[in-house]
This record gives sequence, structure tokens and C-alpha cells, in this order.
Amino acid sequence: MPSGLTIEQVLTKYWGYSTFRPAQKEIIQSVLDGKDTLALLPTGGGKSICFQVPGLVLDGLTLVITPLIALMKDQVENLRKKGIPAEAIYSGMSPREIELAINHVFHGPTKFLYLSPERLLTERFLDMLPSLKICLIAVDEAHCISQWGYDFRPPYLRIAEIRKLLPPVPVLALTATATKTVVNDIQSKLAFRQNNSFERSFERINLAYVVYKEEDKHTRLLRIFTNVAGTGIIYVRNRRKTREIAEFLIKNGISADYYHAGLTPKERDKKQDAWKSGRMRVMVSTNAFGMGIDKADVRLVVHLDLPDSIEAYFQEAGRAGRDEKKSYAVLLYEESDIIDARHNLELSFPEPDLIRKIYQALGNYFQLATGTGRDMVFDFEITDFSSRYNLKPVTAFNALKFIEREGFITLNESVDTPSRILINARKDDLYRFQVENARFDPLIKTILRSYGGVFTEPSIINEAELARRLSTTTEDVIKALNYLTEREVLTYFPRRNKPQLTFCSELIRAEDLRISPENYADRKMDAHRRLDAIIEYASSGNICRSKMLISYFGQNDCKRCGVCDVCLKRNRAELSELDFNTIVTAIKPLLKEQDMTMEMLIDACHNISDEKLIKAVTWLVDNDKIKVKDGGKFRWAEL
Repeated sequence: MPSGLTIEQVLTKYWGYSTFRPAQKEIIQSVLDGKDTLALLPTGGGKSICFQVPGLVLDGLTLVITPLIALMKDQVENLRKKGIPAEAIYSGMSPREIELAINHVFHGPTKFLYLSPERLLTERFLDMLPSLKICLIAVDEAHCISQWGYDFRPPYLRIAEIRKLLPPVPVLALTATATKTVVNDIQSKLAFRQNNSFERSFERINLAYVVYKEEDKHTRLLRIFTNVAGTGIIYVRNRRKTREIAEFLIKNGISADYYHAGLTPKERDKKQDAWKSGRMRVMVSTNAFGMGIDKADVRLVVHLDLPDSIEAYFQEAGRAGRDEKKSYAVLLYEESDIIDARHNLELSFPEPDLIRKIYQALGNYFQLATGTGRDMVFDFEITDFSSRYNLKPVTAFNALKFIEREGFITLNESVDTPSRILINARKDDLYRFQVENARFDPLIKTILRSYGGVFTEPSIINEAELARRLSTTTEDVIKALNYLTEREVLTYFPRRNKPQLTFCSELIRAEDLRISPENYADRKMDAHRRLDAIIEYASSGNICRSKMLISYFGQNDCKRCGVCDVCLKRNRAELSELDFNTIVTAIKPLLKEQDMTMEMLIDACHNISDEKLIKAVTWLVDNDKIKVKDGGKFRWAEL
């Protein structure tokens, strides 16, 4: 590990960069000074470097808390490739896997330990905590700690309890999207000793935001991808539409594929690799696609359905143009989308009694008795569960999310973990076992010849390949590996590629399941506020798109971008921002109060140039902000 290296030397040695991105160096220095720090960096802004660099400079172990298992595994793998020892512990791991990871942390040179938030306050972790030399606590996706954040997760609220056990250790909280309220809430909930936040501007000067109110979305989509070259992502709300839109694009000569969480990990990896390498141009996806995908040259992100919030839209749209070259974020909507969005919001808040019934069904599904189940992990297919109890999958999913927020369960996304083995026996004991159990000798010899390091680390294996070499069946190999595991000769970790559900506490009676107001009524009210904000963004036509997005996050000092659809139309009207805003401020209250002709407006606004007034009114009429009534009178249009 780098002893005495500067942060610049660490950056160059392990990442190959000669300089930090904006704000990264200041954030890292704040952490090295021992200060609690909040880093608010846009999607693709290099958040991981902000804790990985100081983690390598400081003496000790960096604890990284994140809810995204796929991202966690990816970062651990990338650190190991750089020669940096890292481990991960998350819900869904077997007891043996957890034990191995803990042994590496205690007895090896591990620099980074990744934990999912629900693992943080387990009895096992709390017992080992005093023995760990922790130098930094990094909290990724820190907006999850705030009930005002768009992805609130109650286990995050307990992070502050760890701080009491590690009083001198600084906390680095990281997020890409947070309003001023959430920024303050994060620092409060994490018990910051002093408020201390660093923000990069949310402004993306290379990204043009465009909104089309469009009934014929398919035709518009073809025009967009014909006019804009390069790789793209199209976001839709449901799985069926991913396939439909991809097939439509292919029929019209545009290379495309579809992606959603219901695909097998192998299918997802294959599609993702084809898109990342440029062999396939457009990915049509649900919001399951994009998190942690590092592709800088995405030229176009299109939303065919209205997102749930500005936060979600900004994060997904922000996957375009990370290489800082000209790119586009396009939102297509029609009036029915607003109706659908409001309906979907109501569906996402099942009645508390229904949530309790679904919790009871969950216990029945896994045949658990009241008072049992704590820390038990199950493969979980929501479609099968929903079918078994005659539930709509969307209703079941939303109910389970509420149960998760109350801390009773954890739902893990589908993450492909290949089969692995670790030999437990010492070499001389293993040899003796082979002599005494000759029928297992060929299998053990083949494993030892085929896979290196099986005595010290779990090694990835291929059961079908072992079967081919032994001239037997895959089923027989799996049966033999399970038997050897029972005899404690080795530990066999079968491949996992399904979503998993973990019970975080004992099963209780359904009638005792309490749905707290902050997790239901308050969140429902906040969800309405978020949806209203994205509807206003879509339907507004006289405010710069970039300004609207950035001001939502509390940054009000930016100028209009000049490249969004609103600015381009305004530019064609040949009016400065000051002139246009002055005219709108003057005529909007007049036209809300009464209908007026152009002559009446000119008389009422005698301090404004007639030519500029006419241009502004013409633009406002063309963009449906002013309605023309009988007799040529104007009226300000109500949304």
C-alpha cells in the first residue's frame, strides 16, 4: 500500500490520471483533515475516487456503505484488479462467505470493506467493530438517509449509531442528486460535527435538454435517431415496451436491443457488452439499465414515459455526454402520460391493510412460523409469488418496498455470482481423504489441476467443464461437490443468478406490522410534490430547461443554456433573456385578469418597445402560453 505518497501520486499510480476533476481534490483534502464531508457530485462526476484515494493514503480500513450490490461487487473487483485488497459483505451471502470475508479483513491487508446498510448493525459486525482499525466511513447514495430524498432507506438512519462507537473517524457522504433540504438532512442524520458540503454545479453545458409534446412518439423517435448520430439509451416504464420499441427501431434500420431486470444475468451481460462496445447502437430499457455503467460517449438519452421525479430524470438524462461532447436529453410526453403517471403514483402506495396481507402471504410462501426467519435468505421471483397469491406484480412489489422500508426484509436485485469452491482441508488431510475415498480422487485431482489458489481463496469453477473432463454429468459433479461440502473437505458455493429476499427480523403477526407515517403519508405527499415538479418541467415552455432543472436543486445563479428547445425558440424571436422576462412579468398578470387585444397590451406596456412586445406575444402564442380568443383578444393560458 502506498506509504507516504501524495494524493496526486496515488491518483496517477492506481487510476492513471494526472489531475483531479473539479471539486475532487478539495473533497479529499477535507477528509484528510478529519472533517465530516458531504460531496454532491453529478452522475459520472467521479464520486468513488473521493473516498478511494484518501482510503489509500490514510492508515487503516475504509468502511464503504452502499445499497447497490451490483455496484459494490463491481468496485471491489476493480480495486482488486489494481492490486488493492477489498472485501464486500451484503445480504444474501452465505454464512461461510461472510466468514471468509471477515477473516480477510482481520488477517489480511484489506483497505476497503463494502457493506450494505442492513449488515451494518448486525450482532456479528458490532462484535468485530472494536477490533477494526477504521480510518474513514464513506456513505454512498447518501440521499437514501433522508425521508425527503427520492430513494429513502430506513437502514441508513442507523449509520449514526456506528459513529458513537468510532467518535474520531470522519464521515464522507456522497450523492449525485439532492435538494437543499436533503443536503441539510443528510448532514443532520449522519451527525456531522459541523456542516461541510462541496457541490459541483449541476449545469451540463454540453447537454441540450429537449421536450416534445408528441402523440406520434414512434415517428418522432425515428427522426431523432436519424438526425443525431452515436450511441443512445431509450427509457420506458415497463418491460413489454422495451421489446416493442427495440423491434420497431430494428425494423426501421436502427441497431437496437432491449434490457430489463427480468432477463437472465447472462442475457443482460451479453446485451450490455454489445452496447458498450458499440456493436449495437441503442438500448431500450427500464430504469434497471445504467447504474454504474461507465460509457462516456452516449450521445442521446430519450425518455418515452414521464419519469417519477426530477431527481430520477436528471440522473438518467445525465448518462449522456459524460465525455463533455455535445449530447441530447429528450423527453417525449402527451397528456395521457400525465394521467398515467398520477395513476402509477397511487398504485405505488397500496393501502396499509393490503401491505399487511402481503407480509402474511410472504411468511406463508416461505413456510415460516411466527418468531422465525431472522437472517434467512431466499431466492425470490416476484412473478411466482404474485401468481401464487393472485396479486398484481406491481402491487406486490410496492407493498414489499414498504415492508423493506420498515426494516423487516431486504430485497436484492438479481446479481450473477458464478460457482466457486474453497478447499478447507490441509494438503496432508486432503491426500488422506483421497486415499480413503478413492471415488472422489479424480474429481479432487481435476480441481487441483484446473484451478489455482483453491486453498486460500474461493475459485470460480465451471461444473459443466469439470463434468466433461471427468466424462460424467454436471448433475453428478454438483452432487459430489455438495457431499464434499457436508464432509467439510471443501466449501461449494453454487451459482446464484436470481433476486433474493432476506428477512432482517423474525416474522411477526401481520396485524402487528406497523406502517409508520414517515414511510407512508409523508412519503406519499412528497411523491406528489416530486411528480408535480416533473410535470411542470415537461409542460413549461417559457423557462430554460437547464435553469429549471438546476434551480430545483437550489442552484439559482446560472444563466439560460441557449441550446435547449425553449432557448432555441426564444433565440429565433431575437429577444434577450432580460427583455423576454420583463415582457412576461408585465403582461402575464394583465392577461390573467382580462382578455386584451395587441393594441390594448401596447397601451398598457408603454415603456416596452412595440416590436419587442409583438415578438414576445407571438412566441408565447406559438408555444401555447397565450390563447387567442374571439375578436383577436389574448388570454394567458392556464395549465
